Amino acid sequence: MFELTNKIALVTGARRGMGKAHALMLARQGAKVVVTDINLEECQAVVDEITKNNGEAIAYQLDVSDAADVDRVFTDAVAQFGRLDILVNNAGVYEPKLALDLTEEDWDRTMSINLKGQFLCAQRAAKEMAKNKWGRIINIASIASGGVGIGFPGAAHYAASKGGIVAMTESLAIELASLGITANVIAPGAIDTPMVHVPGKQFPTELTNEILQRVPLKRMGKPEEVAAAVVFLASEESSYVTGATFYVDGGWLAM
Repeated sequence: MFELTNKIALVTGARRGMGKAHALMLARQGAKVVVTDINLEECQAVVDEITKNNGEAIAYQLDVSDAADVDRVFTDAVAQFGRLDILVNNAGVYEPKLALDLTEEDWDRTMSINLKGQFLCAQRAAKEMAKNKWGRIINIASIASGGVGIGFPGAAHYAASKGGIVAMTESLAIELASLGITANVIAPGAIDTPMVHVPGKQFPTELTNEILQRVPLKRMGKPEEVAAAVVFLASEESSYVTGATFYVDGGWLAM
């Protein structure tokens, strides 16, 4: 099950954290992986890890908020591998700031990367996938995406962008179904990634501790535990799943 041999997958935000885990696990299942992020050197390190384990991958520097850059990378990747089957829209930023202190620039930066970037990549990917009447678009959102009663101080812009991903994906699922393409969302809860370990910039320690009190499993998730859901949604076994949001949250929403 979950065999991805010779499938072509592109992962954004893949130089570290969840994105890296997605790339490594897709490669482990047999996919050829296009590793993209803003830092080419770190992307190449992920590629080296994949090839060391007998996988196949290439690295590209990519700014997902730039339509021309998205087109460049997707065009080159398809020229390299012949097609595109799987997109994992993982690139994103969380730069917390209280709503009353948010600037227009803060808002626009978060929306451009988190939401516009996912749309640009999904649109470009779907155009390639439609040629073969098969595709998997997997958009990474967050448990802080509206509708489930989970919000954070300093996350109005972030939560708005992640909620937009869920809404966008539901519409994409309807539009793309006739083309053989599914579109789904994974909304992680508290996951142990570099994003939560930058002092003063990401989740403060007291907020992390408060979050863990709400999680029945009493721990943060591992990036690989999210990547397992990615592999399922990328596989043939998920063929009847589209427009869905999968919460990988250690039971948080059950509390």
